[in-house]
Amino acid sequence: MSRIRLPLFTILLLALAGTAFAKGPPGGTIYAHDVAYRTVGTPTDFPDQGNFDTIYVLGGELANVSDAAPGDMDYNGGRWEVRPITWVSISPMQFTNAEDIHAAAQAGQIEIGEVVKRFECPLIRARN
Repeated sequence: MSRIRLPLFTILLLALAGTAFAKGPPGGTIYAHDVAYRTVGTPTDFPDQGNFDTIYVLGGELANVSDAAPGDMDYNGGRWEVRPITWVSISPMQFTNAEDIHAAAQAGQIEIGEVVKRFECPLIRARN
């Protein structure tokens, strides 16, 4: 099966997202536990110490996915580490929860990359 690699694209996307975060609202959509959240980007960077939740960058037009959300017992208040997804044996698709991402990684369908950025931004539940 062919490997679809997006790391360079993902890094460029993150660089552009960092610029957008510095400008403030409106932010993008991030899914957590099958619920859509909006973000308000803040121009912060953190060193690689402390507690963070993970945002998985799916790439392209797909919304990112978080492994935590407000209300979770272990939610770190919007402190994030960003990990890009590489599509290995499936076509890019919208995941809406971290459990499905982990299952796809275990099945060898995707690869979860190393941390490429740490920052802070809140998650605000999107209204339907």
